[in-house]
Amino acid sequence: MLSALLAELRSGGTFETRDLAARLGTTPALMEAMLEHLQRLGQVRAYQACPSACHGCGLKEACSSQDRPDGIRLWQV
Repeated sequence: MLSALLAELRSGGTFETRDLAARLGTTPALMEAMLEHLQRLGQVRAYQACPSACHGCGLKEACSSQDRPDGIRLWQV
């Protein structure tokens, strides 16, 4: 399943954890665990979202999502 997750991430785009979980037929909690495992392996890097949406940032709308007032976790392959 880790290979399938990496393939999804490498396909490009921006994905929410719950969307990735649905694509791979698993739970958001397991998806978070897999992303953290891939980070420990050096396959993905985590970024901290800024406390407020950055003007001009391509992820501005995702970061300031109303359903995630605590922000989002960003990962890069």
